[in-house]
Amino acid sequence: MTFDKTQILSLLPHRGNMLLLDEVRVVDGKAYGKREITGNEFFLDGHFPGKPIVPGVILCEILAQSACALVAEGMNGEVNTLFTGLDKVRFKNQVKPGDIFLTECEIVKTIGHFYFARGRGFVNDRLCVEGEFSFALIQKG
Repeated sequence: MTFDKTQILSLLPHRGNMLLLDEVRVVDGKAYGKREITGNEFFLDGHFPGKPIVPGVILCEILAQSACALVAEGMNGEVNTLFTGLDKVRFKNQVKPGDIFLTECEIVKTIGHFYFARGRGFVNDRLCVEGEFSFALIQKG
């Protein structure tokens, strides 16, 4: 199933500039996210003048938002997903304005309301970031 930006609003609590996915596709237990880097993003302002690159923490957030779509889809907007950890993150190549950043994420383990995921991000089939991360599902309200 593919979710566009409007449909992603029903999956994730993120709004405004912090909703970092343009679309996400869930297929066979994996989430495939997409973000076009236009050059107008708030996080490029000053990072770095004259040679903008997407900060690593933003790449990690895009991965996490992609993975959250895997579990949020079945929760009917009843929960928020909160980042709880990053591990084994490696940055391999830069992501710049004009790039289309694609993610591939999967859930590898769950313990109660904690989910553990692994993800990778690419531009033109070139690995840019990989890592493991966790998040918790917290009831809204």
